[in-house]
Amino acid sequence: MSSPYKRVLLKLSGEVLMGSQQFGIDPDFVAELAKEVKAAKETGLEICLVIGGGNIFRGMAGAARGMDRAQADYMGMLATVMNALAMQNALEQIGVETRVQSAVQMDQVCEPVIRRRAERHLEKGRVVIFAAGVGAPYFTTDSGAALRAAEMRCDALLKGTSVDGVYDSDPKRNPDAKRYDSVDYDTVLADNLQVMDASAVALCRDNSIPIVVFSIREQGNLATVLAGGGTKTIVQKGA
Repeated sequence: MSSPYKRVLLKLSGEVLMGSQQFGIDPDFVAELAKEVKAAKETGLEICLVIGGGNIFRGMAGAARGMDRAQADYMGMLATVMNALAMQNALEQIGVETRVQSAVQMDQVCEPVIRRRAERHLEKGRVVIFAAGVGAPYFTTDSGAALRAAEMRCDALLKGTSVDGVYDSDPKRNPDAKRYDSVDYDTVLADNLQVMDASAVALCRDNSIPIVVFSIREQGNLATVLAGGGTKTIVQKGA
């Protein structure tokens, strides 16, 4: 089954990289994720990645404990660069050419975010990992993912999480929670469905970028969802 998409942005939470650990990066789980990305890429897709930093440091949590919010957010951005480098290493170990572009300039370890250069990398068959969010505090990596998806003219933003879609309430707390197969952006915002933060959902809505929410922890699920199958929720206009 061929994918309905040509170019996608895959957003992963930093927590996914922990695997079964309580903290940090699980190299074995990252290696499995890299295989999933490689399998998806081999179908002919152009793939961008954005990875959160919550497995190492979460800016909002730091601010809640008394840190200056801007300072805490910058620390969170650096955590996303560490995750991006870990994923780059895992991808390149299995033969997938990868480039990391950071919104916070650090030339020794990665490129700055340059849209036209990123497009050229994708055209050459490389995976591009965007790190450090939007490069400014008070914005989440969800907003960074939506921004990069719009900049790169992606056909969809895929959000790989620990749950298999969008529910009308927390399925971990409410066994009767209903999962949506499809839902529109305005419902997500009005009902505060916690898909992504509001600014990210609004940016995707304004640029007509569908958000596909699925479980990344299920082996082989990324390729299945990209091919149009699997369990997922699609956030789009007029759903």
